[in-house]
Amino acid sequence: MTSKQLYARLMKYVLPYWIIFAIAIVATSLYAISEASLAALMKPLLDGNFVEKDPTLIKLLPLILVGIFLFRGITHFISTVGMQSIASRVVMDLRQKMFEKYLQLPAAYYDNHSKGEMISKITFDANQVTDAATKTLTTLIRDSLTIISLLAWMLYLNWQLSLIVFIVMPAIILIVWLAAKRLRMLSKRMQKAMADLTQILEETVAANRIVKIFGGQEYETDRFDFRSNWVRRLAVKNVVASSINVSLVQLLVASSLAIIIYWASLESAANELTVGTFVSFFGAMAMLFSPVKRLTGINTKLQQGLAAAESVFTLLDEASETNEGQHALPSCQGEIHFSNVSFQYQNKRVLKNITFTIHSGETVALVGPSGSGKSTLVSLIPRFYAPTEGSIFLDGIDLQEYELQALRQRIALVTQETQLFNDSIAANIAYGDNSGALDTEIEGAASAAHVMEFARPLDQGLDTDLGQNGGKVSGGQRQRIALARAFLKNAPILILDEATSALDNQSEEIIRQALEVLKANRTTIIIAHRLQTIEQADRIIVMDQGEIVQQGSHQQLMQQPGIYQTLYETLFRESENASRSGVP
Repeated sequence: MTSKQLYARLMKYVLPYWIIFAIAIVATSLYAISEASLAALMKPLLDGNFVEKDPTLIKLLPLILVGIFLFRGITHFISTVGMQSIASRVVMDLRQKMFEKYLQLPAAYYDNHSKGEMISKITFDANQVTDAATKTLTTLIRDSLTIISLLAWMLYLNWQLSLIVFIVMPAIILIVWLAAKRLRMLSKRMQKAMADLTQILEETVAANRIVKIFGGQEYETDRFDFRSNWVRRLAVKNVVASSINVSLVQLLVASSLAIIIYWASLESAANELTVGTFVSFFGAMAMLFSPVKRLTGINTKLQQGLAAAESVFTLLDEASETNEGQHALPSCQGEIHFSNVSFQYQNKRVLKNITFTIHSGETVALVGPSGSGKSTLVSLIPRFYAPTEGSIFLDGIDLQEYELQALRQRIALVTQETQLFNDSIAANIAYGDNSGALDTEIEGAASAAHVMEFARPLDQGLDTDLGQNGGKVSGGQRQRIALARAFLKNAPILILDEATSALDNQSEEIIRQALEVLKANRTTIIIAHRLQTIEQADRIIVMDQGEIVQQGSHQQLMQQPGIYQTLYETLFRESENASRSGVP
């Protein structure tokens, strides 16, 4: 997008507050125009008071001076407060829109963008945008009107001298335009550097234990220092470009000022200028210096804001998850059919011509070597990804025809990487659509998942805060909370992706018994390596390199030489060794 398009789109976020904006703009304009009144006051002050000694002016001018500054103080207050109010609202609106967009983006976006980059867009880029939306506009209007009013007064006093200023203007515009291109490029690079820096910080904080135990402090420090130095260098380059821009413009203005002073002195010597006219003209010329300086300096903020706006709008223009389905799924039997399903990710074919059916109420276990496509396969059911080829049907209807939220309301998911929120145990169990659950329902789900065993002794019980990603409880306890969340949802389709991997043998047996109750009358898909879970499944599907290579019951597969038999024997030996050593 061009700068004009970016700014026009940015101003749409200001329009909802147009009343405050209009009042602030009027106040800004009046404040700017009043600037020329100070220069204009110099002529009657000198000619009337000191030369002509007019008694009326001697009494009146001090009052006028106080009135001008009172007027300027009121208009400046209204302008500043109004624009700051709008700026804070625009930042809030943009951040809300960006956050909502993050919740609507497909899983592929998260795969291709770092957490640091995504966080930086909301924290850093959105804040930079406001300078272009409000502060820059305020300065542009105020100083432009100030310059226009001062030039108008100068033309009124002596149009020949004023022409010198207009001759210099094209050179100033050229310098500002060239600086704008440089500053825009530097601003984009600064945003990328800040995103990288945020990513390193986020990773290091999240993995602080890994960093410490593997001695990664020096490595992470070097990474952070390198990126931090890049941010510093880009900040210096930005200042250098901005300073050169301002200095060159000021030099041109100072040169024109010197010529005007010389020419005016000649006219004054020839008695063609009064003292008041000369001082008033020179005062107006001197007062031009500050707004011109601010206008040239504003280019830095403007380009930073526009670069940030481009980053923000690029995110907002990202395609959301496809949700064109209209089927509301009022009831769900849970029969799932894969028909010639293939999936390709980043030019790599992960799934190849998958065809099978999971009947309503059936429990199916997916097993296979790491990287065989098991997790990708189950990710297609809630439509985190869409098949590259083929179709998936739920109760005989293509998944794409279901309304997305309605589909996901019928699915409960528990993964190996348990995701908990910095909230209470109860809030994590009764999350999202289930936030209105009764306390008795929450306690029932917690009891079924054996959460109450460790929650009851706590001072606040289920109201105990878990900390960042459940950091105040163990890995096994986190998985129990995630299982309780699935218990409470009571969805007709249950997906367990290594859901019991962090439990010890005793806890897993308790959870397994609870899962037997949970699995009743619902379709269950399990990715697991624990023997008990595999053996109890109605059917086992063996995958390898994105294809189904075997399927059947545990007894049937054990009678067939192949991957399953090899995997089972390996897992059996590991389980036996763990039992002898007492390792869970």
